[in-house]
Amino acid sequence: MSVHRPPAAAVREDATKGVVLLDVVVTPSAARTEVRGTDPWRHGILIRVAAKPTEGAANAELLRFLAQRLDLPPSSLRIVAGHRSRRKTVAVRGLPRDRIEERLGLRGR
Repeated sequence: MSVHRPPAAAVREDATKGVVLLDVVVTPSAARTEVRGTDPWRHGILIRVAAKPTEGAANAELLRFLAQRLDLPPSSLRIVAGHRSRRKTVAVRGLPRDRIEERLGLRGR
C-alpha cells in the first residue's frame, strides 16, 4: 500500500533562526536568469541562471538575482545547503514568507 504525502513547501519559515528558507532547483548555463515556477516532484522553485557552474559563478548569479528580485541587499541571502548541487537551500533574512512568494511570482500557482 502506498502512502501519498503532500509536497514539502518550497518556501518555509525557520522561526528559530529568523529566516525564510527557499528550496531551489538551479539550471545553470541558461540563456537568461529567471524563475520558471515550482516543481512539485522535486519540491523546489525552478530557477535558471545565465552562468556556468564553475568556480561558484552559478551560485553568485543565483544570489545576485534573488537579491534583486526580492529588493534586498546581497548580505541578506546565504546558501545554507547544496553549494555543489543543483538543489540548494537559500536562507533569506529581512522579508516575510508571503512577500517573498509574491516577489518571486509564486502566489496563485
